[in-house]
Amino acid sequence: MLDDFFARAALAGVGVALAAGPLGSFVVWRRMAYFGDATSHAAILGVALALGFSSSVFLGTLVAALGMALLVNMLSHKGHSMDTALGVLAHSALALGLVAISFIQGARVDLSAYLFGDILAVSRLDLLVIWSGALVVTGLLYWRWSALLTATLNRDLAQASGINPRREELVLTLALALVVAVAIKVVGALLIAALLIIPAAAARGFARTPEHMAIGAIIFGAASALAGLGMSLWLDTPAGPSIVAAAAAFFATSLGRRKA
Repeated sequence: MLDDFFARAALAGVGVALAAGPLGSFVVWRRMAYFGDATSHAAILGVALALGFSSSVFLGTLVAALGMALLVNMLSHKGHSMDTALGVLAHSALALGLVAISFIQGARVDLSAYLFGDILAVSRLDLLVIWSGALVVTGLLYWRWSALLTATLNRDLAQASGINPRREELVLTLALALVVAVAIKVVGALLIAALLIIPAAAARGFARTPEHMAIGAIIFGAASALAGLGMSLWLDTPAGPSIVAAAAAFFATSLGRRKA
């Protein structure tokens, strides 16, 4: 089955959804959409570094995304205006990455794959990386679920319960960087934040508990990946944007549910 490119693509999409679903729920609850944008845009800078030093693209994007996430996390505790800081960091990292890639011979051909994903070209090694990263993120969130949820709902209550909110923010930072690194092959740097936010936002209209929302986000994310892949093959559209378009359609459905 793994010799079939569509099967590999489907497994890759489901793997990313497994990690992005519950993490995206925290992104929605904490209103961290711009945080996700800044981290994902930094992935292009990581790609440039990886190509420049002939190292693993996964490792380069992980280091760059983690560095950006830690920087944003640090600035958030320094009293800076986060809208402005995130806007400057996100667009600067993306621009620097694109400029750096332009100086690397032979990299321009693959630029669209890094920006919008190339899920149909996922290899067995890519699948291993994606599912390993997804399982690590899922295990990390499962382990810290109660503490993360308490710190998200009420920082004072978390501190009174012996939970360090900043430590839990670092857990989310690490998880977000890892998801960005594994998802860049699937939807690309420009669409990773959408895959984090839209399925979680869609699940919110159907969920009654945080756990239901996290599970629903996984389901919507996986369904978006499969529907987007089907749309891509049927209509000959780009796979990454098609996945996000499918997620947007699910979100529109959830809006009707919420009104009802």
